[in-house]
Amino acid sequence: MLNSNISLKNKTIVITGAAGFIGSNLARKLLESDNTLTVVGIDCITDYYDTTLKENRIGHLNQYDRFHFIKGNIADKALIKEVFTTWKPEIVVNLAAQAGVRYSIQNPDAYIESNILGFYNILEACRHSYDNSHKGVEHLVYASSSSVYGTNKKVPYSTEDSVDHPVSLYAATKKSNELMAHAYAKLYDIPVTGLRFFTVYGPAGRPDMAYFGFTDKLRAGQKIQIFNYGNCQRDFTYIDDIVEGVIRVIQHAPERKTGTDGLPVPPYKLYNIGNNKPENLLEFVTILQEELIRAGILPPDYDFEAHKELVPMQPGDVPVTYADTSALEADFGFKPSTPLRTGLRAFAEWYADYYHPSKTK
Repeated sequence: MLNSNISLKNKTIVITGAAGFIGSNLARKLLESDNTLTVVGIDCITDYYDTTLKENRIGHLNQYDRFHFIKGNIADKALIKEVFTTWKPEIVVNLAAQAGVRYSIQNPDAYIESNILGFYNILEACRHSYDNSHKGVEHLVYASSSSVYGTNKKVPYSTEDSVDHPVSLYAATKKSNELMAHAYAKLYDIPVTGLRFFTVYGPAGRPDMAYFGFTDKLRAGQKIQIFNYGNCQRDFTYIDDIVEGVIRVIQHAPERKTGTDGLPVPPYKLYNIGNNKPENLLEFVTILQEELIRAGILPPDYDFEAHKELVPMQPGDVPVTYADTSALEADFGFKPSTPLRTGLRAFAEWYADYYHPSKTK
């Protein structure tokens, strides 16, 4: 197991996408765990999904006097330069991105702006943090995605697998992030770690994710569509496991080394963070239904069969995601392990509290 080579004490951490699902939970956990660190959150709060949810997340974070929020777009190079000049972060966690496979078919411009141009600006800011012999950024951690694996037939997915055939623009932009990060690690000796997240879920999650959308529709008495006739499998990963994995990774930057050619060996690593236990989508929906009934969101006699429809696979989707997490376990002694029912129960209880469904019946 790797030893920590970065202390979080008195550090300034920039988190992009701080109003997002993962970013807000990561910021909160960091602020709760160490009262000496400072978190600077950046987010442009787009209307891709309900902005009230994003604003509520920021509202909770604003309760900490060591949290500072900047509303802005990482595609704004001048803004990113100003943030790095003002705050001089030692750690940067880039979670800002336009997410969603299907939305990338409808609105590709958003993906190029945020995922390509925005990430380039972060890399450039990290590069120039070393100007004038400054210590600069000690570790850049960024979000990739299990989507990069596309229709890879080999399971579980390993970071050693070829991922040269993306089936969506979203996946292509995330693969591009990995290539860009590796190039900057090589050229400028920036310690960089990429994380391929696998289907993150939990309380106050993204409304565009299946479990959240299913809940909205079932509560409204509408039918839900289950793609690939229910034969999809997903490696659902609970938000607390994702956050725990990120925090562990933050504290060990890939070490700078010199190769036999006298040039820097890229201080670059890539990990999967997934539950290592793919669940059948129909089983997932069954558990979700049971937990929604338990939380009082659906009535005990809810006719689930009348509210589901099995449909073909959607463009850009893949039939299975399955993470090989052996590298994460070996290097950090950690493996996501929250059972699906536990995670969906926490979501259902949050949903019941947040939306007060009893008031709408």
